[in-house]
Amino acid sequence: MTDHYDALETREPGLREAELFSKLPDVLRRALAAPAYAVRLKGIDPVAVTSRAALAELPVLRKSELPALHKAAPPFGGFVAGPLGSFGRLFTSPGPIFEPEPVHADPWRGARALFAAGFRPGDVVLNTFSYHLTPGGFIFDASARALGCAVIPAGPGNTEQQFELIEAYRPVGYSGTPDFLKILLDAAAHAGRDVSSIKRALVSGAAFPKSLQDEVKARGIDAYQAFGTADLGMVAFETPAREGMVVNEDLIMEIVRPGTGDPVAPGDVGEIVVTSLDPQHPWIRLALGDLTAALPGTSPCGRTNMRIKGWMGRADQTTKVKGMFVRPEQIAEIGKRHPELGRLRLVVTRSGESDLMTLKAETASPGEALQSELAATLRAVTKLGGNVELVAAGSLPNDGKVIADERT
Repeated sequence: MTDHYDALETREPGLREAELFSKLPDVLRRALAAPAYAVRLKGIDPVAVTSRAALAELPVLRKSELPALHKAAPPFGGFVAGPLGSFGRLFTSPGPIFEPEPVHADPWRGARALFAAGFRPGDVVLNTFSYHLTPGGFIFDASARALGCAVIPAGPGNTEQQFELIEAYRPVGYSGTPDFLKILLDAAAHAGRDVSSIKRALVSGAAFPKSLQDEVKARGIDAYQAFGTADLGMVAFETPAREGMVVNEDLIMEIVRPGTGDPVAPGDVGEIVVTSLDPQHPWIRLALGDLTAALPGTSPCGRTNMRIKGWMGRADQTTKVKGMFVRPEQIAEIGKRHPELGRLRLVVTRSGESDLMTLKAETASPGEALQSELAATLRAVTKLGGNVELVAAGSLPNDGKVIADERT
């Protein structure tokens, strides 16, 4: 039995990079056929975008923008060129954000994640993600069937009926949230129902803390985590190495400073930005609003793609100070005006009954003049006054936070 889904997973990293970026110009040309991309990418020569440096020059599209864009130009905000009837299914997610499902095999790229979690052709899988309007259920359903598994489209809830399905079909695999897996196991133990056929699981959509991981393992289930979105499908997934998550094939992932499109230094925490190479519905630099950091080297499991630490929080740290919103983009603008600085962190606290902002800035050359200049820049950019604290280079946490709201 092979340890990998296919030879793409074990390619030499430089070869993968070259192949991804050789495909990108054609994907960009297809994206430009959609009216919204034609505006956003106006003046871009697709032939010239064949490297990460060139890609980083393109504008970022923030997922948080999509509800307003979709409302202004329904259903897809002008980011899809093909007619509605060219897709297989049409979904909606909270926002609302509208998502089409491409018609080709494994449209959500999830078969690899299931394979890495130990699922194999011929397995029976209990899929408890919702099938109602949102794509979650269909992401895992289509992925399992692309792998060659039979799927029980159970959806969430109704544990009594779930037990009947499990005892009749004896599924070996589970896909769903880790929370519902625990609910199912607890309810089965309480009711004396047999769910012992389930030996492996791929979970997503909620936190899977170490305590719950240990509990699930103690009950005889080998569970793996996946990180995905309703827009892109499966973005990254855990492997038997249990060292972070491996980024999926046919995606280009960047990690950028929150509020910008600028890639972070290797190992730094930043916002996930993904470019997909799906010609029917490409995403060009979609910023997901989620934080992560890249891990060095390749996975001991033999997969050679980029690895990330997993989900590390939200990048949208916008907060309201004295009745005005302060955004990560503004902190990034301060950094651009003072390129000699290292990391910046705006800390918001309370002093008496008033909000207080303190901009902490890493510098190798502290001084009163710099402190005064930064205070003026802070006021000019945010329209709010605040303190400035100069700190030693490398002293601020590498956690992706540029605004820390510490008010209680």
